[in-house]
Amino acid sequence: MENLNLIDTFLEFKELKNIDRATMMSVLEDVFRGLLLKNYGSDENFDIIINIDKGDFEIWRNREVVKDKDVIDENLQIALSKAKKIDDDYEVGEEVTDEVKLIDFGRRAILSLRQNLTSRILDLEKNNVFNKYKDRIGEVVTGEVYQVWKREILVLDDEGNELILSKTEQIPSDYFRKGDTIRAVVIKVEMRNNNPLILLSRTSSVFLERLFELEVPEIFDGLITIKKIVRVPGERAKIAVESYDERIDPVGACVGMKGSRIHGIVRELKNENIDVINFTTNTQLYITRALSPAKIISIKLDEEEHRAEVYLKPNEVSLAIGKGGLNIKLAGQLTGYEIDVYRESDTEDEEDVNLEEFADEIENWILDELKAIGCDTAKSVLELSIEDLVKRTDLEEETIKDLIKILNAEFE
Repeated sequence: MENLNLIDTFLEFKELKNIDRATMMSVLEDVFRGLLLKNYGSDENFDIIINIDKGDFEIWRNREVVKDKDVIDENLQIALSKAKKIDDDYEVGEEVTDEVKLIDFGRRAILSLRQNLTSRILDLEKNNVFNKYKDRIGEVVTGEVYQVWKREILVLDDEGNELILSKTEQIPSDYFRKGDTIRAVVIKVEMRNNNPLILLSRTSSVFLERLFELEVPEIFDGLITIKKIVRVPGERAKIAVESYDERIDPVGACVGMKGSRIHGIVRELKNENIDVINFTTNTQLYITRALSPAKIISIKLDEEEHRAEVYLKPNEVSLAIGKGGLNIKLAGQLTGYEIDVYRESDTEDEEDVNLEEFADEIENWILDELKAIGCDTAKSVLELSIEDLVKRTDLEEETIKDLIKILNAEFE
């Protein structure tokens, strides 16, 4: 009965943890030999036979037959008189093999054996999980949300292994409930307090790279290479790609027909705005592409300081900077240059701005007053003093000061 209990314990873990047959047999035999060493001082003369299919095992001890007076070690030797009780044909010098029953070790020893076996199998399983995921760092895994806490989410993979997605590695707009399916990339695997800790991320640039590999066959096949990715998770990302085949348009291949390929990635990343850029070694062209959708007039490079002065038309500046400064920030990270944006100032006219451009900040009747005295651009107004404007228009001094403040801000 005790034998069956032990084998049941072993089989239970084998089935649940999916540990291979040879490894389990080795662990089971090692545990038994530890018990034999503790009780007999040696395990060299014991044979352990394990039959996993039948759920059984046997322990046999081999001893040399000696004369009764010559017995020195009863574990290695057996008296002739005792041997003949087993079989009357035994003679001195022969070997006796008899079975050792587990029950003979006592219930306390058997309980200790079961606990040791359980502990060894659990440790083996932990190591298996660690080794499995250690080789999967950088891979996208799919799991099910099992528990949601304030600072992290517990995710179970298809084998029931526990994975952790911390709040800092989630996209700000991510919202998951128990039972949801989740995709993330493995970024770190370590042993903590003898337990495997597998950390996931949805904010890593590697996650975005793997998603492109999954959606774009040309990237997976190596025809298109991702040179660099920069992103602000959930907001905006820029990805530079290059094709080794002149017949393949890397940007078009990544975006897909009518955006079919990139739309799935955008949805996965909670509508993150993704700019796909054709990589080039021409720094000026690379910066121009990185600042898309803004149209650049000219660029001055300081290659030693890695700085770039970018000149644009006034109405393109806001596009280059982007919402919250994200566009220019990511362009700088992508190209490796500190980018400064300037309005084009080659000629005075190009730098000037028509008053109509301020219609959303300045009331129309004020603009009409200025036009009535021949001022139809911002520069033409700023060239006049406050006193002149007060005299020549029906505007109050306080209104004129506010007006000048708005116009000056456009050229700062």
